[in-house]
Amino acid sequence: MSTIDVTTSEFEAEVLNSDKPVIVDFWAEWCGPCRMVGPVLEAISDEHADSVKVVKVNVDDNQEIAAKYGITSIPAVYLFNDGKVQKQSIGAKPKAALEKEFADYLGSE
Repeated sequence: MSTIDVTTSEFEAEVLNSDKPVIVDFWAEWCGPCRMVGPVLEAISDEHADSVKVVKVNVDDNQEIAAKYGITSIPAVYLFNDGKVQKQSIGAKPKAALEKEFADYLGSE
């Protein structure tokens, strides 16, 4: 399973009502660090598909969601569980750092 793009209209169903934790990548096309984080999250998605779902929200196209969660700096990677933000990571980070931050939700694969 790879990352999926989610719009404002899909956010509730795909993220808030998900039956497993969801890592949300708030990003924009023009953001260089966001493009660096993208492949890292793809790898996490592929390696931990049983434990978490990984989605991407383009903040330019979905400003309502970005505003609702106070996204002022990107890339912003939030982990939602049971419809609530549980953890957040701001800025481009290597895979090992993101896996460590979200380890409680990634399972032991």
